Amino acid sequence: MAVDLSAIAKWPNVPACYDWLSLDRRGNWRMQGERVTHRGLIEFMNRQYGVDEAGCWFVQNGPQRVFVELAATPWIFRYQNEEVFSHTGLPAGTISAVHLDENGSIVLETPLGIGLLDDRDLARFFGECHTATGAAAGDEALLELMSGTVTPAIYWRSLPLQRIVAVDLPKRFNFEPRPQAQP
Repeated sequence: MAVDLSAIAKWPNVPACYDWLSLDRRGNWRMQGERVTHRGLIEFMNRQYGVDEAGCWFVQNGPQRVFVELAATPWIFRYQNEEVFSHTGLPAGTISAVHLDENGSIVLETPLGIGLLDDRDLARFFGECHTATGAAAGDEALLELMSGTVTPAIYWRSLPLQRIVAVDLPKRFNFEPRPQAQP
């Protein structure tokens, strides 16, 4: 992802913007809570989406960084045919790990980074889950894994589902869900 930083050279002291832009759990950009629907603006934000050294995600708008509040993770993933793509349209690449949290959300580790699977794709995802013997993973086994009471071996494709606690995601995967201005 190549964010255009050329405007910073001309205007290096433009203050950053906070509490204005967010990314919801379905990969929709929101400005002050309202969903962005303008195709050109969405495409611009998708191209200019990046991360700083502190794990704060932003959209570079000319010389200004507009920091993004994340409802879940920096990336939201969706199925497109047999592949998985990010909310920005980038391919997720080879998925290296799959996590199931206590709320039933699926979190994928990819070369792009950590991302939540769009909830509209959960039925398909869970339909592809199976046990070590290849049998379909039943709802009961998935609920046991979510609750942490039992850890049955459930797989998606060839990857085991690993239980994770949602509040642990930012620290474990080094991202700041709510960037704040530094005093």
